[in-house]
Amino acid sequence: MYSRIAGTGKYLPERVLTNADLEKMVETTDEWIKSRTGIEQRHIAADDEYTSHLAHKASLAALESAGVTPNDIDFVVVGTTTPDLIFPNVACLVQDKLGIKSCPAFSVEAACSGFIYSLVVADQFIRTGGARRALVIGAETMSRIIDWTDRETCVLFGDGAGAVVLEAAETPGIMYSTLGADGRYRDLLYASSGVSLRQREGAALRMKGNEVFKVAVKTLENLVDDVVEKNNLEKGQIDWLIPHQANIRIISATAKRLALPMERVILTVREHGNTSAASVPMALDTAIRDGRIKRGDLLLLEAFGGGFTWGASLIRY
Repeated sequence: MYSRIAGTGKYLPERVLTNADLEKMVETTDEWIKSRTGIEQRHIAADDEYTSHLAHKASLAALESAGVTPNDIDFVVVGTTTPDLIFPNVACLVQDKLGIKSCPAFSVEAACSGFIYSLVVADQFIRTGGARRALVIGAETMSRIIDWTDRETCVLFGDGAGAVVLEAAETPGIMYSTLGADGRYRDLLYASSGVSLRQREGAALRMKGNEVFKVAVKTLENLVDDVVEKNNLEKGQIDWLIPHQANIRIISATAKRLALPMERVILTVREHGNTSAASVPMALDTAIRDGRIKRGDLLLLEAFGGGFTWGASLIRY
């Protein structure tokens, strides 16, 4: 038994924060942000809008796309680093909002790689008979942990959610996946507070941008080389690269490694910035809905995030 993507969905909050808006908040410029990151705007959740709300709305779109109801789902997993609460986990909250009863529901914390990690978990549940149809979500309210006086980080991140319905199939949809992590780099990208640390100040995202860039590019080069070699592919054979939408320069370097023109890379970073675990499923949904990605296309999904963590999935859509 294998798994295939049956439907996709996404949700972005209504409020938009542009580069011009940020020019009034910190010492930066629209030109600098666009040239270094490719970002022009980001979406910010309302005060009464939480990660579970974003995940729920993306899930409804994915269920509709797949032509199924919440009662057809028997497994829920959410990749997020910005949960509503310590517990219940976000997947349980989404399960309740959808009215799904008595199925496994849990969240995965792997920063920007959270959706890829969650997708691999769901794929394994289906392959081993533990589920027939899974709801896999990446959802973040990154704005909650942004220091809006830190010009190195506040220009990068936004909020959003993406979801896929993964279902059992007789032929492989998810053909190959690989995950990795290296905690030695923990101090290059992290949130400054946590529960067991018992720190009094609120969590704020901290990043050493140049160092993160160097490790990310090298790691992703090795990652895509692994996918190509393990699957006996030629560079350029992949139809679409759906990368984590963090930085246009990192994305361009990965595409070059795969011998893919940028026309075959799904780019949404301009519209919503880095939405961490939400960015890959949102980019996937965007390209499916606008008709670029078609059934039978060979896709490579990849992400790199704090931890450091990374992962990739080769998918026949």
